[in-house]
Amino acid sequence: MSNLAHSRIVKAVHGSRELKLDPDYEVGLAENLRHQYSREELIELYSRFAMGDGKFDTMMRRVVWRAVAHQFGHSISINSGVGFKHLETFEIGNQVFIGSQSYLQGRFDGKCIIGNHVWIGPQSYFDARDLVIEDYVGWGPGAKVLGSSHTGIPAELPIIQTDLEIKSVRIETGADIGMNAVILPGITIGKGSIVGAGAVVAKDVPPFAIVAGVPAKFLRWRDNNQLLENIENEK
Repeated sequence: MSNLAHSRIVKAVHGSRELKLDPDYEVGLAENLRHQYSREELIELYSRFAMGDGKFDTMMRRVVWRAVAHQFGHSISINSGVGFKHLETFEIGNQVFIGSQSYLQGRFDGKCIIGNHVWIGPQSYFDARDLVIEDYVGWGPGAKVLGSSHTGIPAELPIIQTDLEIKSVRIETGADIGMNAVILPGITIGKGSIVGAGAVVAKDVPPFAIVAGVPAKFLRWRDNNQLLENIENEK
């Protein structure tokens, strides 16, 4: 009897759910905390609830994020062990999922925008100093985005002592970033494109393209219509 691999297709859940607004008492609690406590005190409060998996811990993570973040939507799930830096620079849309042990590193003079219906897998890392993730983006577990690097100039200095260059990273609507992929500084991932698992993306990815490898290379377009459109544009 042959041992054949089997697959099945099930309906998408996260990107298809109807938005439910957070209850008024939760929104009100965040507003009260924002006025009563400093940012440092709120972050200390977050540490008390960061690791728990219960409903109360989950709610309190949302409450603190709403109190600190520049903008915070509804129906957001922040799993256990999620860390951050400069949360006050974050703008987060509705129905965002952030998987456990992820870390989002902002900067005091930067901006991190995460759109609606974004799914971020566990153990992801965001250099979120100048980062925009648009709506309906899927971010695979362990994937990373780097938004900065040292110039390495002058050469006689240790690299870590040279200036830091921050470059904008953009992940456009509907793109999908594979597990353990790495997006390098200054990159734009086009609308509806797919980045394969483990890829290292060192140049822009056009809309609806599929790329993979180290460094990531173009494999094909997602559908024939897009292929024909790009052929016509190149003429």
